[in-house]
Amino acid sequence: MKATTARSAAAQHKADLLRSLRITVAEGVMAMPIVTMSLPVNVFMTALVAKAYALPKTTIGLITALPFIANFLQIFAAPFIARWKPPKFVTVTAATCHLVTWIALSVILPWVPRNDPTTAGQVLIVWFLLSSFFSAIAGVSWNAWIQEWVPVRLRGKYFGRRNGTLQISTLCFVLGAGWALAHWQYSIPVFQAIIGVAAFMRVFSLRWQSQTPSRPHKQHSTAPALPLRQQIDVVLKSRSLLVFIAFGAVWSFATNCFGPFYHVFMFEELDFSAFDVGVLFTLSQLGGALSLPAWGPLLDRYGNKAVMTASLILWQVQNFLWCFLTPANSELLYGMWLWGGITSAGFILGQFTILLRLIPVEAKGLAIGVNLAVTSLFAALAPITGGKVLTWALAHWSADPLAVYHVCFILQPVLVLSGCFLLLRVHEPSASSLTMVFGAMRNIRTLSGILGLSFLTNYIFFKEPRKDTSGKSP
Repeated sequence: MKATTARSAAAQHKADLLRSLRITVAEGVMAMPIVTMSLPVNVFMTALVAKAYALPKTTIGLITALPFIANFLQIFAAPFIARWKPPKFVTVTAATCHLVTWIALSVILPWVPRNDPTTAGQVLIVWFLLSSFFSAIAGVSWNAWIQEWVPVRLRGKYFGRRNGTLQISTLCFVLGAGWALAHWQYSIPVFQAIIGVAAFMRVFSLRWQSQTPSRPHKQHSTAPALPLRQQIDVVLKSRSLLVFIAFGAVWSFATNCFGPFYHVFMFEELDFSAFDVGVLFTLSQLGGALSLPAWGPLLDRYGNKAVMTASLILWQVQNFLWCFLTPANSELLYGMWLWGGITSAGFILGQFTILLRLIPVEAKGLAIGVNLAVTSLFAALAPITGGKVLTWALAHWSADPLAVYHVCFILQPVLVLSGCFLLLRVHEPSASSLTMVFGAMRNIRTLSGILGLSFLTNYIFFKEPRKDTSGKSP
């Protein structure tokens, strides 16, 4: 009788797991529109702040910084929230609050004055900070929840397929939203309609999330955590981790300083439509998605540091072309974004795999928190600084705005390439036992809109378990 009951329970657990895996793919597809729109720079947000309301560059910079500020703030809220409710409850609750903020934006948009950039900017700043905070909480708790119930042996194949499916959803949304905005001249009803479609899809996503019959795949035996003082000592003695965090701060600042204004530049100076920008995002996404499988073996064979440096150089050297772009040669952007997607994928994937080696397991939580806090602060300060510099420069050299943008665009590749010296000083120890660094990669997803790497918006970073000599997964 006991054996029959055990077999029945095992069969039910397997059925629940398979249903949960299917539902998680479906809900991800339905969530992608609103997740993509929540990035600091994307077709929807750029059109909203640069076309519909024509906000000042300083305001655009501040708005771009808000998701990184939210990433930083959630570090302090996460420990209390984790003790409050299980990850699934936190995920659904935070995502619901995030959805409510978008519905509220759709309602108030007609009353946000288009002829008063100051008032419009204030309204959007308050709204986006609140929305970004809920998004940050939902994102981190979702990854914790997924890690809780998806068996290690299935993660490689499952997340690989899921990531590919979500890329198709993102691609369709970016092209569709871009076409609608360009076709109807960035009118407020079009923004409302896009929000309405994304919100409607998100309702189904949240409903399926709440119905997912997920449960922990096994009980984890957790060793007692080290006292905080000892964890701090461990982190301070991890020299390579600290050097990598310093590199991450340089990279985040360089990428985010004028990164948001590349899109504004395309709208204002190159006369690109939202659909044109959507096509560029598509090319970058395809390049990154197709090249990721090739970068993995290179990282395994030659090491993360070497491959990341080579990838970063190939990626950033072509960014010097931004300093020569004019309406007459703007077709270069199509090749640039495709090349950027191909070359940047190795660097982004390397950031994840090298973190598996650098983060000390005995102080994992603190190390991830320090990494995210430092890089978030630099990423948040960057667009505010860039917006002020660009506003000042355009005011003093208003006769030649192209030249102003060209000079500003020199900063990113020069600063990032200089940061390679820090990256090369990182020593890679043996890989740790971590299977998913769900918090440390939060800024990568947030930066994906600025970098044009929309395929990373909801990407799950995982490391497939090693196989033993018999060929069976452990």
